[in-house]
Amino acid sequence: MLTSAACEAPAPRKPPAEAARDRPLNVIVNLRTWLPITQNWVFTQAACLPANVVPHVTCVDARNLDRFAMPRFHAFSQLSRAARLAALLESAPILRGSLSRNTALIARVAKRSRAELVHSHFGFTGYHSARAIKRLGLKHVVTFYGVDMSAMPASDPRWLDRYRMLFELADRVLCEGPHMAERVADLGCPRDRLRVHRLGVRLDALPFRPRTWRRGEPLRVLIAASFREKKGIPYGLEALARLRARTPMEITIIGDASDHPSSQAEKLRILATVAKCSLASSVRFMGYQSWQLLMDEAYRHHVFLAPSVTASDGDSEGGAPVVLIEMAATGIPIVSSMHADIPAIVEHGVGGWLAAERDVDALTACLQRLIDAPEQWPVLVQAARQRVEREFNAETQGRALAEVYESVRET
Repeated sequence: MLTSAACEAPAPRKPPAEAARDRPLNVIVNLRTWLPITQNWVFTQAACLPANVVPHVTCVDARNLDRFAMPRFHAFSQLSRAARLAALLESAPILRGSLSRNTALIARVAKRSRAELVHSHFGFTGYHSARAIKRLGLKHVVTFYGVDMSAMPASDPRWLDRYRMLFELADRVLCEGPHMAERVADLGCPRDRLRVHRLGVRLDALPFRPRTWRRGEPLRVLIAASFREKKGIPYGLEALARLRARTPMEITIIGDASDHPSSQAEKLRILATVAKCSLASSVRFMGYQSWQLLMDEAYRHHVFLAPSVTASDGDSEGGAPVVLIEMAATGIPIVSSMHADIPAIVEHGVGGWLAAERDVDALTACLQRLIDAPEQWPVLVQAARQRVEREFNAETQGRALAEVYESVRET
């Protein structure tokens, strides 16, 4: 006699794409260096992926591991001498002319983790890895951020041809906003491979505390940025100087110059502006600080100022500084500029006030609006917080990024 189990019809087979979605997706997170403190948003993307996506970080050099710890972390510089040699030797027959420390490590980790996809952060990282990733039979997602899209092609035309090669090999190209997507399309990226994927912030770490300010008390203004021309800090300082005679101010600048000559030159311009505007007694320079200290300072301040511009060498924010999203979430009024994708985060007159680039008069007017109507701040910052909750929640964006990965895996 046949049992009831034997009489049951066999379970229908799932389509290949649906079956693929049922298994975990191992993804290699590809950078040269993990991770400068100014790139904390890369960590957020990897850390906020849903459980069915398993990230494996690969890099050549490692720093700030106490701040940006990941469970599956692989740095070529941390391998033993024997392991480095083995990684290079075992991948050389496959990668041939695409062999490097970075690509050898990708090959090694892909083999051991059965990864199916590589996510390269920054266009130049994607370019240097693209041929190797193709040879390994892996899917490839590349995210552009700013300097890779703007300053590099402007200063070195060879990047135009390099990016065209990258666009031919990559399966998907991501940008953080519509303005940046248009600029990457201008570089030759086919629009059917290009997607806008907004960066997210951890809302559980950013409590909403609407700022209040009473006329007569010092207006505490925060600026937080690396000392680079595109940050527009001198323009912001000039605007603040114009208002200081009528409104007492305390200005805090968190950030500093890198070793690059252009950044050192920008630091000199910032210091010269402070001296020219007689702001020395009102400005506090704190240098680079941890994210937590930055947030502690943010909650002590009344206004956040970010007057970004397109630099003389073509460098731009590309999308927008992630710190603007974080600040909007906390409930601090924002004054910024109509630059790149900043208007996609700070809506002029709704979530903050925006001035034209390099327009000190307009920046001054935006700041004056806040000073004249502190009673309107609650409405302004509530609108900004709601926008962040709708469009820039890291958990939601992590799931959206997983959907990008799945769609690429299925192609």
